[in-house]
Amino acid sequence: MRSTSLRSRRIMLVGLVVLVATAVVVVAASAAGGLKKGQTVYFIPKDTLNPYEVIADNGGKIGLTEIGNKQVVSSGTADTAAAQLPSVQTAIQSGANAIVIAGNDPQALCPQLKQAMAKGIAVVSFDSDVNCRQLFINQANTETIGRSQMALMAKEMGYKGEYAILSAASTATNQNAWIRYMQLEAKLPRYKNMKLVKIYYGNDNPAQSLQATESMIQAYPNLTGIISPTTVGISSAAQYLSRSKYKGKIHLIGLGLPSQMKKYVFDGTVKEFALWNPEDLGYLAAYAASSISSGLITGKVGETFMAGKLGKYTIIKAAGGPQVILGPPYVFNKSNVAKFKF
Repeated sequence: MRSTSLRSRRIMLVGLVVLVATAVVVVAASAAGGLKKGQTVYFIPKDTLNPYEVIADNGGKIGLTEIGNKQVVSSGTADTAAAQLPSVQTAIQSGANAIVIAGNDPQALCPQLKQAMAKGIAVVSFDSDVNCRQLFINQANTETIGRSQMALMAKEMGYKGEYAILSAASTATNQNAWIRYMQLEAKLPRYKNMKLVKIYYGNDNPAQSLQATESMIQAYPNLTGIISPTTVGISSAAQYLSRSKYKGKIHLIGLGLPSQMKKYVFDGTVKEFALWNPEDLGYLAAYAASSISSGLITGKVGETFMAGKLGKYTIIKAAGGPQVILGPPYVFNKSNVAKFKF
């Protein structure tokens, strides 16, 4: 009996040692395969004054805080690559682990961004792409955004009349891509009675966007529609129209923040506009950048990663390089605009 009992104890002890050893291996593997903590991620928005960019950066902070990483937001106050350059250089010199950038120009900062990647710094673009990065976080399908904007404009204009486009910077990657698909959509037979008179650029500056709105109306007295695929542009155009005799006569659609646009929806200046949640965009970018800097992914097509509350994302092939898409945009109107707080 004593021998059997001793043997049983030995078996139990060996089993316990095996279990502990297995647990150690599992924990070690989990730690090696998880997101690294204590990293520094530079968020470089188009500029630091744009409310949209502020919300997106805050989403990035939420994501990085969950992971245990630090965010540094740095950029200029103008939508130019030159204004972003010092921030990129500082990120490199300070030994940042990752850079998340919204491009004001697709090519201008490539020498510096390539230098960052050569030093092992993860480079992720979001909102507006650049030509030199490992991964682009796209807010929604580019073609869908452009074509849907044109379709919405046509519906409001009754498929006839003159319209203008109020863009951000003339070099902005996302703006130019969306406008290209607007123009492709406009070539379809259903739009034959609509005419794009001119593309204006407000540079995501409220004063310049207001001036551009006034200029287009003065230059084209028969104008009946304005498309503004930029939150600063559409809110500035709405402000101008709401105080003018053109309120309700010139149709305005575009991409806007519900917090800025709801008053113009309720006063009849704007019927509908679209957007995604910029906070989620920044949040997704934070997880993507941290996944690359942790060595979990490299940015190759087909790779997957987890993005906290947003779940699992798969990197897909796109014309500009590997990307992930946040999801489809929302359309806001009187029935739903008050429900959204961003």
